[in-house]
Amino acid sequence: MHQTDLPDWVVERGRGYNSFTALDPATTALVVIDMQSAFVGEGQVFGNVHARDAIGPCNRLAEAMRKAGGTVIWMRQTTSDAPSLAMPHWQYDRSDPFVARAIAALQQGEASHDLDPAMVRDAGDLVLDKYRYGAFSCPDGALEKALQSLRIETLVLAGTLTNVCVESTAREGNMRGWKVVVVSDACAAVTDAEHNAALMNLRLNFADVRTSGEVLAMLDIAETV
Repeated sequence: MHQTDLPDWVVERGRGYNSFTALDPATTALVVIDMQSAFVGEGQVFGNVHARDAIGPCNRLAEAMRKAGGTVIWMRQTTSDAPSLAMPHWQYDRSDPFVARAIAALQQGEASHDLDPAMVRDAGDLVLDKYRYGAFSCPDGALEKALQSLRIETLVLAGTLTNVCVESTAREGNMRGWKVVVVSDACAAVTDAEHNAALMNLRLNFADVRTSGEVLAMLDIAETV
């Protein structure tokens, strides 16, 4: 599990921007980012032990959010060759075997594209695809449309990678006017250094950073959920 290190001075400096002590489930969505087999599974293209460590916290948060009456949304990183959805051609070197494998693994219909089997989804949850690292930059706009339809005001973000898709989505959500809480022990990067660097910058400027236990308490749900 990541050794999260968020210095007191970071928390204090960010307090004036993003400090949330309560959550209203009716206007809150848990957004779990990219906990797909491609990022979680052993031997998968982006398989990561830290992502596997985040499975339990993500599932507990999802169960708690449902119990409290909130919304649970699962995001899936997706690749497509459709002109309206494809990444710019210069961003991916398809001649690189690893890049080619990654692109293939994240296409719709591939088992590696779907949520990892360890993730506990409910029939009432939303599962949305995104075609950019930041969910709000996705040309399909699925997350933003869903949040606006549901009148969501606060995003609780978890998933992987802390310093890529989670951080990008948190920044974009903040700039679009949503309150953002990032759950430190329910997020994963490749290394502690990357994880902590992302959390530091988010706490300073773009989001509150809380543990899963703190979020459960904000939902008035016991941590044994």
